[in-house]
Amino acid sequence: MSGLREALEDYVTMRRSLGFKIRDYPWMLGDFVSYMEAAGASTITAELAVAWALGAGSEAHPAYLAKRLSVVRGFARHLSAFDPSTEVPSAELVPTSSCRATPYLYSEDDIAALMAAARVLQPRLRAATYETLIGLLSVTGARIGELIRLDREDVDWDEGALSITYTKFNKHRELALDPSTVRALEAYAEARDEAWPEPKATSFFVSTLGTRLVYVTVCRVFHGLVQASGLEPRSADCRPRIHDTRHTFACATVLGWYRAGLDVQAQLPLLSTYLGHANPARTFWYLSATPELLALAAERRQAMLGRAS
Repeated sequence: MSGLREALEDYVTMRRSLGFKIRDYPWMLGDFVSYMEAAGASTITAELAVAWALGAGSEAHPAYLAKRLSVVRGFARHLSAFDPSTEVPSAELVPTSSCRATPYLYSEDDIAALMAAARVLQPRLRAATYETLIGLLSVTGARIGELIRLDREDVDWDEGALSITYTKFNKHRELALDPSTVRALEAYAEARDEAWPEPKATSFFVSTLGTRLVYVTVCRVFHGLVQASGLEPRSADCRPRIHDTRHTFACATVLGWYRAGLDVQAQLPLLSTYLGHANPARTFWYLSATPELLALAAERRQAMLGRAS
């Protein structure tokens, strides 16, 4: 094994120990190291990094090319601590415009339509799985991956809570549930156990084969439900995505705090913890400026200025 590959393994191990998922890093950096080896290079240079990043092809999206360079930049920064001759390429060498999607904030009617579309799926277990999953996404703000990974023992029926144990940054948290949500989960568990008395997986949600749900499949089914429920994109950058249930939950929570007259800044750490963010700063990404939220924030600020004068 070459020194670069050993360094790559050390880097990936270090990043994972810090809680980063870095799913694409190993294969991307492995490909980059192979590129360097083919070029007879043992030290990262900006020229090599850019050439590899752009080597994905002219049809590749600019954001993907920028991501490739970003992955190399992180590895280069790591190596530069041991080898001063390592060049850390500038991010501006592969520029890209911001392509962050505009969150699609679901209304209560939108969620109801998605759940209604799920109810007509076949067979019955599939319908129950997706109806319950969509409902749980909307009332908890959890990541879809977190709900897919839920095991049966992660549901505390007595306390009415979900235990999220495998998530970003290895943060463990408990999500309190409304009694109506607990009843919905109980109904699903009954339908699941009737279909699969001896399931093939310990997961709370199961497929029609009795196995744990697969992320790609869930996203594909969700896309079908969006079409069946008649939800339309609001713009080219604002399309219904499964992750937007999380944005919706965050915005609805903050709106509720404003309406109740609470100190929103003081409450944000609570929302950050509930969502499983590393710090409140990350939560701000989820607070899209809806007209009502802007109006309430402006009204609160005006009142504060009035008191100050």
